[in-house]
Amino acid sequence: MTGSGTEAGLFLGLPDWVYRDPDFYRRELERVMLPSWQVVCHESDLSRPGDYQRLDFADRPIFVVRGEDRSIRAFYNVCRHRAARLLDGDESGAGYCVRERIVCPYHGWTYDLEGRLRGIPAGATYAGLDRTEWGLKSPDVEIWQGFVFVRCRPGGPSVAETMAPYEETINAYRLPEMKALGRITLRPRDVNWKTVVENYSDGLHIPVAHPGLSALAGGSYRLEASEDVMHMSADVADRGVGSWSCRAYRRILPEVEHLPRPLRRRWNYFLLWPNLAFDLYPDQVDFMQMIPLGPERTLVREIPYGHADGRREMRLARYLNWRINRIVNAEDRGLIERVQAGMDSGEFGQGPLSSQETCLRALAERLRRVLPEALEPRPPARSVT
Repeated sequence: MTGSGTEAGLFLGLPDWVYRDPDFYRRELERVMLPSWQVVCHESDLSRPGDYQRLDFADRPIFVVRGEDRSIRAFYNVCRHRAARLLDGDESGAGYCVRERIVCPYHGWTYDLEGRLRGIPAGATYAGLDRTEWGLKSPDVEIWQGFVFVRCRPGGPSVAETMAPYEETINAYRLPEMKALGRITLRPRDVNWKTVVENYSDGLHIPVAHPGLSALAGGSYRLEASEDVMHMSADVADRGVGSWSCRAYRRILPEVEHLPRPLRRRWNYFLLWPNLAFDLYPDQVDFMQMIPLGPERTLVREIPYGHADGRREMRLARYLNWRINRIVNAEDRGLIERVQAGMDSGEFGQGPLSSQETCLRALAERLRRVLPEALEPRPPARSVT
């Protein structure tokens, strides 16, 4: 096999062992996940000083918080005294810092919203401690199109640089003006994170496995891939068959005047390497984040956003969008579980990828560049000490 993942001219996908091997998974966290940008929330989710949102990612507990100066900062959710978790929040990780202070529930060390250490019980007993050196540690933070991102390893392009080729299209949606339409949902899946990401980027399965979505799009599904971004799109057909939800959505979807006419009936999907998807619909947008929890465990984190729009047609279109995608998600859950079971069987090895599977090829090539051992059909032998 060559570095392109080909064998006698045939392009082969990733080998099955990389979807279950614990050592490879740990290397993925270090080499793939920690250097990547991860979305936490939207600026509008942090409306007051003291509002925060947690994100636990790749064994790193993180939170972002709105400061008294209105700036948004990111910190590791770890007290500098005894490493206790500082903030909990609700089931989605959202919360509020009372009196604009972050107080450790273990020993009471107190930090301000800029991460500076402000209070230590029995502080005089810590001889030689300089409070200015014991503030909270910070990952990188970036705000792009109103969304707040963090990165645990510095280096590489910004989110804005990564998405620059699509800037004109994305600007049309006016994402910074949006607000949440619901709460963050967390959907655990007993599969490897790549199984979810590849399913999201796979266009060939839509006519076979998603009859409703296929009918809605009328065969217009398109894919293109670059090193950092996979772009998929489909236009809502003016007429056609499908479930009542698809037929009603097609009929009811109202005009969104600030969108250029081609985008008013287009569903745009963007996958940012390695695990973050943005779905841009005429009626709303959402992000879907595939968070690795283990070699065969993934948490899908998702929330929709939209513009204030009191039209009955818009409310109904958003409901129908949710209903259509709920069915798609249920169909996909069964599919990814089938795939993971096959990867675990030990009888798959590798499979060929069509020239039409543009995004899957790009994802495989990118992973192989970062972790060349993914070129091998079997895991490397472990040394015995």
